[in-house]
Amino acid sequence: MTRGPAVTSALVVDAALALLILGLALWVIATRAAYRAVVGFVAYGLLMALVWVRLAAVDVAMTEAALGTGLTGLLLLGAAARLAPHEAAEADSRPGRGLRILIGLLCAGVAAGLAAVVLTLPDPAPTLAPLVAENLPPTGVGNPVTGVLLAHRAIDTLLESVVLVPALIGVWSVAADPAWGGRPGFLPHPRSSGALTLLAQVLPPFGILVGIHLVWNGADDPGGKFQGATVLAAMWILVLIAGLRQPPAVRDRRLRVLLVVGALVFIGIGVAGIWLADAFLAYPQGYAKPLILAIEAVLTLSIAVTLGLLLAGPPASDHPSGGRS
Repeated sequence: MTRGPAVTSALVVDAALALLILGLALWVIATRAAYRAVVGFVAYGLLMALVWVRLAAVDVAMTEAALGTGLTGLLLLGAAARLAPHEAAEADSRPGRGLRILIGLLCAGVAAGLAAVVLTLPDPAPTLAPLVAENLPPTGVGNPVTGVLLAHRAIDTLLESVVLVPALIGVWSVAADPAWGGRPGFLPHPRSSGALTLLAQVLPPFGILVGIHLVWNGADDPGGKFQGATVLAAMWILVLIAGLRQPPAVRDRRLRVLLVVGALVFIGIGVAGIWLADAFLAYPQGYAKPLILAIEAVLTLSIAVTLGLLLAGPPASDHPSGGRS
């Protein structure tokens, strides 16, 4: 009897989240304006982060809020701003009703298939959580997510980190030949704003501390390199948008070193594991946690720089004007 009100309140919250997410998903699909769709997508991602919190997956919630909503939302907002002048022309070339109905039916079929898979899972659902908990102490970390990412599936994490560099090269490759090697020019340059300048001067020190805390805390509690790097990249982008600094030139060798140092350290520690622990990406006994923290630290720096440059876009000019060096 004492648990009744609490259970009812939880069900109300979960039902409200489900209805809001469904409504936002329909809004994103149905709206014709790109800007409105992006705003709906950002709101959808924030609600999904709350869903992950309700499922006690705080690490996933932080990643969703930082990467799935924050970073992706910024990229989509920039794309929507550039596409705005062409929206009227695109509206005249919309696909026919039959094609739209077919696409809707296919999407509904995929959704129904995913729902069927989830509803037919055995009870209790299969899980590797007990196995992870059993093998977590040798890593020296208390956060099972960090233990899995940096020890039990370290090769996957390495590839996820390395793939960001080819993605950035792909962005740079769309630059015009005369601009190659120059500074990115995708970021907006709003009119002089005292509020924006003040925010860019006051907020970054606190954001940097939060990013460092997320990385350091990620060894034993929710957090980690991707979440911390996203916060650091956001602070950098804020400073660039405010015009307090210019983006670095693509030709800058120090910049290129920062982009790859995380992956190189990760690979170097992995290769050393062949001699010290008899396997690639294995850690010597008693040194697992320090090595994991070292990998997390350098990867945070590389990921933050890469994410910031992805948002800054391709080189636009070899000698841009504006901003302060």
